[in-house]
Amino acid sequence: MGADAAFDALADPVRREILTLLAQRDECSAGELSEHINRVGRTAVSSHLRVLRTAGLITERRTGRFRYYSVDATGPAQEVIQLLQELFQGSLDATKAAAEQGAASDAGTGTAADGPVRRAM
Repeated sequence: MGADAAFDALADPVRREILTLLAQRDECSAGELSEHINRVGRTAVSSHLRVLRTAGLITERRTGRFRYYSVDATGPAQEVIQLLQELFQGSLDATKAAAEQGAASDAGTGTAADGPVRRAM
């Protein structure tokens, strides 16, 4: 298990919806989740939960005959977040540098970056 399994699990929109609900509510049973997900039935929600659990993205807590699920931020989710951050950080840095360079060159010409240019009459 690792980032590859996590990305495979995240490829499905229903599983992303389940993760979103779990992130908002901290912990839910399969029944509670299926009440909020209208795209698929209760059995499919359970199947998606199994995939998410196997990928290490969620944890399961059993209480009697009930199972409660929550996001596991300590597992492969950390690898996914780190990988995405590394992928996008270079683009963000380049965008920031371009914006700063554009602002610096606009400042030298007195264009919109400084506000309206006032002309003497």
